[in-house]
Amino acid sequence: MKQVQQLDRVIIRFAGDSGDGIQLTGGRFASETARFGNDLATFPDFPAEIRAPAGTLPGVSSFQLHFADHDILTPGDAPDVLVALNPAALRANLTELPRGARIIVDTFEFTTRNLAKAGYPANPLEDGSLDGYAVHALDLTSLTVGAVQAYGLSRKDAARAKNMFALGLLSWLFGRPVTATVEFLERKFASRIDVRDANIAAFRAGWNFGETTEDFAVSYQVRTAPLPAGRYRNISGNVALAYGLIAASRRSGLPLFLGAYPITPASDILHELSRHKSFGVRTFQAEDEIAGVGASLGASYGGALGVTVTSGPGVALKAETIGLGVAVELPLVVVDVQRAGPSTGMPTKTEQADLLMALFGRNGESPLPVVAAKSPSDCFDAALEAARIALKYRTPVLLLSDGYLANGSEPWRIPHINELPDISVEFAAPQVDDFLPFSRDPDTLARPWAVPGTPGLEHRIGGIEKADGTGNISYDPDNHERMVRLRQAKIDGIDVPDLAVDDPDGDARVLVLGWGSTYGPIAAAVRRVRKAGGKVAQAHLRHLNPFPANTGDVLRAYDRVLVPELNLGQLALLLRGRYLVDAISYNRVRGLPFKAEELATVIEEVIAS
Repeated sequence: MKQVQQLDRVIIRFAGDSGDGIQLTGGRFASETARFGNDLATFPDFPAEIRAPAGTLPGVSSFQLHFADHDILTPGDAPDVLVALNPAALRANLTELPRGARIIVDTFEFTTRNLAKAGYPANPLEDGSLDGYAVHALDLTSLTVGAVQAYGLSRKDAARAKNMFALGLLSWLFGRPVTATVEFLERKFASRIDVRDANIAAFRAGWNFGETTEDFAVSYQVRTAPLPAGRYRNISGNVALAYGLIAASRRSGLPLFLGAYPITPASDILHELSRHKSFGVRTFQAEDEIAGVGASLGASYGGALGVTVTSGPGVALKAETIGLGVAVELPLVVVDVQRAGPSTGMPTKTEQADLLMALFGRNGESPLPVVAAKSPSDCFDAALEAARIALKYRTPVLLLSDGYLANGSEPWRIPHINELPDISVEFAAPQVDDFLPFSRDPDTLARPWAVPGTPGLEHRIGGIEKADGTGNISYDPDNHERMVRLRQAKIDGIDVPDLAVDDPDGDARVLVLGWGSTYGPIAAAVRRVRKAGGKVAQAHLRHLNPFPANTGDVLRAYDRVLVPELNLGQLALLLRGRYLVDAISYNRVRGLPFKAEELATVIEEVIAS
């Protein structure tokens, strides 16, 4: 009987070629970890190319998973375990491993040719360069081929199951459940019986190898995390956002229409929503970005909840139609899943560099609300909030996510329907008197939502300036001034919650302020600093236009305000201009999220100053 050692947390990274099934492997391990009851966070990282150059550093795909018996906030800084299926995967990830980390490598791939492609002058398994690590050099490919030889596959096809062998081995090593993975493989390969049986055999062989080999004398156990009561599932940001939009449709009583053009990393929202026709969801894959948003705005005009999803390059193309939505004052949710730019940039890498474009990236004075999600599961709530604002105030809303949130996952407590806000709306009623399409609700300044075909509600629509009240075309200077200021006042008057501050003792002199996906790394860094005796406060902005009413008071209450961003200081620029606060920017644009250790060091330096 092998020894079982208790751990409070583990960080695992799977790495290999983009064709090795790394994302599938990591995703399955994450699903079983969620099923087991640990808290977890994941970070998939992969090339933009469909088939990146095999065996090279640019072709490496990886999946990192952090799971624990307590609440965690990030996928972790440095892996405790690296599974490297070729030399390039080892070299690309080795610098991030702490000394003493466990490395599992497939020795079959460490040929002279593959070592050269990865840039190794000598075999690292033999030259002593890995002496500081716990290395398990295993011929995973040959073990897999031997395990599945009964199923009549070619050697090449048999070797493709090595990711399942590795998954089985890691599942044994950390006590993950196996039944659901077998059931998953049965469903996934139901049309290919030989492939199905081979993958299941490889998975079970990996588990049995761990149980019987002398290479692993110890297995590990991470107990379940004490999460609040409820029903949970592991969810990615894109799926959570799709579910949030469906929930908004149901709670508003409006059909959901999505007009979109596929773009990384937003496409999964289109894919997910297309599966839910039973909820009245209609999806339209348009011929381009402009057609997608045009169809969505048209759907809003017709009385639906119009949504379009894209990334930064698509927002640029949609700008004129978004501006039209501002002018005609119709609800529209525009989702921007940010990625590294400019232009095509690094499509599968994350960034927060679209904030200023979201706020100002249209011609003329065309203000609109901006909402940002902070975690994968929070994408659900952020989508509901964006829809609430769009419907209540009759305005386009820009909802910011990013690649880190979109592809990452974490446990999500499924809310009861009664917990969700009622965001139902009323359309303008038929009438016989002259209809004023730009009359306004005195509380929200929203205009009536007049569905085409309703008797007596005929009115002009289009991008040329409207006369106040009647909506007639107007070139009158005073009217234009009035309409511009009314549209701005409507956005300024949106009801958003006050900015909440986490300052346990109330005596911190340094505030760390973030937005979007920096929430997890900032919160983890703040925990580290406090544990070391440092005093620091934290606040996080969901609403970026308008800012919460108390934002200025919060900023002025601290001697130093540190603003970490995955851009060159866009929020800090806004804070300096709006509130005259000398915000300290800390910026990175590497296509990767912050590490908690990195931010903790920066916070300590600011406190010391």
